[in-house]
Amino acid sequence: MRQPASRRAFLLGGVAAAATSAAAGPLAAASRVSEPDFSVVLPEGVLQIFAVTDRAFRVRFVPESNARSAPPSDILLPTRAPRPTRRRQGDITRLILPHITCEIDAASTVRFFDARGRLLLAETAEGRRLEPGRLGEETIHIAEQRFESPADERLFGTGCFQDGALDLRALPRRLTQVNTQISLPFMLSSKGYGLLWHNRGMAELNPPPHRAVLTKGAAGEARTADVTTTAGNARVERRLTAFEGEIRVEQAGRQAFLLDIGQKMASIHHVEISDQVMVDFANLWLPPTTSFLADLPAGTHKVKVLANDSDVPVLHHGPAVAATTWRAPVATAIDYVVIAGPSAAEVMTGYRQLLGATSMLPRWAYGYIHCRERFHSSDEILETLDEFRRRKLPVDVIVQDWQYWGKYGWNAMRFDEDHYPDPAGLMRALHARNARFMLSVWSKVGKDTDLGRQVAAKGYYIPGTEWIDFFNPEAVAFYRAQHDQHLGKLGIDAWWQDATEPENDDLVGRMTAAGRGEHVRLAYPLEVTRAVHDERRRAEPNVRPMILTRSAFLGQQRYAAATWSGDIGNGWDTLARQIPAGLNMAAAGHAYWTVDAGGFFRPGEGQYTDPGYHERFLRWFQYATFLPLQRVHGYQTNTEFWRYGEAVETVARQYLELRYRLHPYLYSLAGEASQSGVPIMRPFVFDFPQDADALAEKHSYMFGPTLHVAPVVAGGADQWPVYLPRTPGGWIDLWTGQHREGGRRHEVTTPIEQLPLHGRAGAILPMGPIMQSTAQTTGAAIDLFVFPGADGAFQLYEDDGLSNAYERGAFSTIAMRWNDAKRELVIEAAQGRFGGAPSQRRFDLHLVGPDDTPLRPSRGVAVNYHGAAVRQRLG
Repeated sequence: MRQPASRRAFLLGGVAAAATSAAAGPLAAASRVSEPDFSVVLPEGVLQIFAVTDRAFRVRFVPESNARSAPPSDILLPTRAPRPTRRRQGDITRLILPHITCEIDAASTVRFFDARGRLLLAETAEGRRLEPGRLGEETIHIAEQRFESPADERLFGTGCFQDGALDLRALPRRLTQVNTQISLPFMLSSKGYGLLWHNRGMAELNPPPHRAVLTKGAAGEARTADVTTTAGNARVERRLTAFEGEIRVEQAGRQAFLLDIGQKMASIHHVEISDQVMVDFANLWLPPTTSFLADLPAGTHKVKVLANDSDVPVLHHGPAVAATTWRAPVATAIDYVVIAGPSAAEVMTGYRQLLGATSMLPRWAYGYIHCRERFHSSDEILETLDEFRRRKLPVDVIVQDWQYWGKYGWNAMRFDEDHYPDPAGLMRALHARNARFMLSVWSKVGKDTDLGRQVAAKGYYIPGTEWIDFFNPEAVAFYRAQHDQHLGKLGIDAWWQDATEPENDDLVGRMTAAGRGEHVRLAYPLEVTRAVHDERRRAEPNVRPMILTRSAFLGQQRYAAATWSGDIGNGWDTLARQIPAGLNMAAAGHAYWTVDAGGFFRPGEGQYTDPGYHERFLRWFQYATFLPLQRVHGYQTNTEFWRYGEAVETVARQYLELRYRLHPYLYSLAGEASQSGVPIMRPFVFDFPQDADALAEKHSYMFGPTLHVAPVVAGGADQWPVYLPRTPGGWIDLWTGQHREGGRRHEVTTPIEQLPLHGRAGAILPMGPIMQSTAQTTGAAIDLFVFPGADGAFQLYEDDGLSNAYERGAFSTIAMRWNDAKRELVIEAAQGRFGGAPSQRRFDLHLVGPDDTPLRPSRGVAVNYHGAAVRQRLG
């Protein structure tokens, strides 16, 4: 585990700064106007380069008529920009900072190098394009920038997508905000840099140059489906239709494709090329675009796309090239930021400086979050919680989904008293049972509600919609006041801000207080989350807020925001696709992401007795146990474990108990994410950037520095292939204690109750007791499992778990070091203090092996710890 920055650096450079900007609101949070550190006038425009931190430069290319100091940024936090050293050698100018150098050649092509002089990133020659365009009556620009991408580069990020890809090199993507897709214009490279595309509008990554003309065939038979919409549950009719055409490949090799279904949302992505199925993925809701790469011979190829009869699909295509292209169809300039590592962790440190620190969520958010669509009354909620407690199934949060407003209308910010007679009393009853309450609240308000009539009278709607205009400060203030007055004062603990894209990419063609919606097409979820967060911090300044929201934008991590992958299906393919989706959220700077475990759209009443679904559900839930947040959800489903029979309940209990035993480890990872920006779950580029085979793995990942997780994503799997990255000392199976070598693939036994889990040699894994709620956390007894075979270290992080005092330095850390040759564990003196910290505790030390594993532990070596350093030999 990385050692975080000093306590002083943490307080001055991270959380405190983020909290200040959050309280100040969107305008005060904008970066200051600054003069460029380099500027040159070119025939096509003016190139400007700004040092923004000691490891980051911002590059802008603007029309000469707009050439001036950079306007305040609506994305970046204010920073104290360093002054780079400027050197000129022949036709080359260099701007030098401690961790990054920017080089501009005679042709004004820009390159970036790390502190050792190693090339990080280079623009391609003549890869800059800025052309005028029109958006209605407004003059805009189309901005495009191309960068070199060497063959061994791997690229991660851009958010949560359903195309199943982890490595984004040469892959096209269209960044829009829709249900099941979260778009974050940031990429992390295995070459040691991060690139932030500085634009709040829609972005295109590697847009292919050609498009296939497709001819529509006869429509098939009608099919009906029950779906969720912004007006509630609905039944829709769909007819599958074939669209056919041809593409021409001039030179054999890898081709890049982007399918645009031609609607706001899709329900099927199916592409065949020369009778080979390239993509076949269906769900009741899918993003309107998907992408893939394919190796094709030269020549003409037949193309068939299956889509709904109302769709207008277009297949964009072209050769996959050794470059990365970013394009903004609505822009004022080419505008991007490069952050130097060279490690992924150091890139995230730079990301944190520019975009803010990840908030610590309340302790209970790391427990089990129980959700279903939906609870219907206060009695039903309490009866369900009582049954969890009776069956000894740990749970921390109960979630009320939509429509609790009943007779008052859509999102009226009122409970229907016929079913929820005393909401405040319900909160007290839940709290008395050591549980918390999350409520679904929308940024859409029905116009036929009392609240909606007030919104309309004040002009706070985005015209033509029922979405509140969160780009209007007056509308934000009104929404915040209503949110607090009608709901916040009830004692609700967490807020589920649903459909914050807004749903169906609904800013296109709209006018907002920030101008045409196309300018801010990606940023709506940030403004909603900021508003709710800031109101909770105002109303309860020392209580940690928690927000779950279906969409996100850059910087949203500083507003106590978690996201999930939306209204997904339940199939094996869907499960597999969520793994790279979540890893790319982490690589884009968002530590808190999860899924509807078991799938949102489920198999109906048959799910309770179907053995096939039971197997899928348990594999889903095992995966969710090793996500930053553990939760289930399900459409028109009572999702409680006992409804699926004793066998499912037994395995689910096992993973609930494991989740709670992992709390000291998980909470320490949360502290690391807040202090350094390193995400909790992460792709292997963070821990094994030199292992090319590991970087190619998209269905396994690291959960912190210790645990390798390889979810089972196929049915009937008694064994599962697991690639373990190269690392000194190899890996140890958490179930059996068996040692396995790194740098090779292993067949691991996987009965239904076992998820492949391995600990890295040298790692130290803290685990606590089984709890029914995190309210039982004391920290008085912790097991420390040491994985022998290499030296290693870990840092235990603790705070009071509920307040914001950690932002003011009220937390403690305990560093631990394992010397493998000496077989000695050193537990250093505790650093820091917080209210409620245990004055003494017992550590039970375990040397992991066949007779003592974290999942089948034996009695360890007890060490009483009073805050002073101790040493203990093991084995």
